[in-house]
Amino acid sequence: MKTVYPLLKIVQWLLIIGLITIIGACAVNSQLSASVTARLKDSQHFQDGKFQNTAPQPARGFTTFIKIMGRWVTAEKVDPEPTKPVPVKTVSRAQLEALSDTTLHLIKLGHSSVLLKVYGEYWLIDPMFSQRASPFSFIGPKRFHPPPIGLAELPPITRVLISHNHYDHLDKASIEQLAATTQQFLVPLGTDGDLKKWGVAPEKIQVFDWWQELQTEHALLAFTPSQHFSGRGLNDRNSTLWGSWVIKTRGESLYYSGDSGYFAGFKTIGDKYGPFDLTLLETGAYNTDWPDVHMFPEEVVQAHLDLRGKVLLPVHNGTFDLSFHPWYEPLERVTAAAKKRGVKLTTPIAGDVLTAQQPGTVKPWWQALR
Repeated sequence: MKTVYPLLKIVQWLLIIGLITIIGACAVNSQLSASVTARLKDSQHFQDGKFQNTAPQPARGFTTFIKIMGRWVTAEKVDPEPTKPVPVKTVSRAQLEALSDTTLHLIKLGHSSVLLKVYGEYWLIDPMFSQRASPFSFIGPKRFHPPPIGLAELPPITRVLISHNHYDHLDKASIEQLAATTQQFLVPLGTDGDLKKWGVAPEKIQVFDWWQELQTEHALLAFTPSQHFSGRGLNDRNSTLWGSWVIKTRGESLYYSGDSGYFAGFKTIGDKYGPFDLTLLETGAYNTDWPDVHMFPEEVVQAHLDLRGKVLLPVHNGTFDLSFHPWYEPLERVTAAAKKRGVKLTTPIAGDVLTAQQPGTVKPWWQALR
């Protein structure tokens, strides 16, 4: 089904661009005074007042942004969102508490959000429970489906892991609601500034540069590179760091990519921390206009192989319209690429419970919604 944006949508997007510009100006001013400390400046990835990828990236200025936004509001799109309800398995707190405390359980919440039960502790990765991946409640990419469990129903969270500060990964409303009941927030350099403004106590926040590790009672965590960028406005680009997470328990090993283009760092991470029982790799929001910061599905499969992964779980798809491809295309293409390369794939429905021992299989749930 083809979609053409009407004039009202164009006006709305022009409004959001203007408001984001204002928000970005306020954010960068307060952040630079509060969070760009000696530690940021000492990071080898922080140069000329900005964080840098390991490999040089094409320069993208305001003109590029306007070009992409112009395409966004005028392009004819095919199947940008489902026309039927997306299947979701509701999860209750009682069900979570009934899961064993002797292994690591994983529950897909939607987009890139994941709930882990790590030997009895509850961890969240990039919690995004809001209706829109946007600074506004009235405009911006809207969810295709609700999360399988609401924030208020969750048990107390031990750790929240954040990959970077984009709106679909660092959700202000979710963090504000989690601030009082979460023991610890693990975030990239500079991102602590936002969390403090949103009510998270400074002593709960631990800040990471690439390759820094934390040994907890049940797991080793490492913040590892990705090839991406950061920013919540038009003038705070790369003022905070971005990255990926390694989680290694005594019985399981997981890798979560955050957002990333394909880069040599996947092999470096795989050599250092692999093999991985599960790789959670972003598979969606790709486009030829930004091939260096989001992977195409075929690159996702190669990244999984570089990481020495055993089972690939594609995330960052099926919840928001963030690019120009049909909403189901990432899953179709990654399934075909995985089959071609002999890679074991799992495509759970939101709310499915997985373990390293029972990672699930390919469930082509999206095909019935096309």
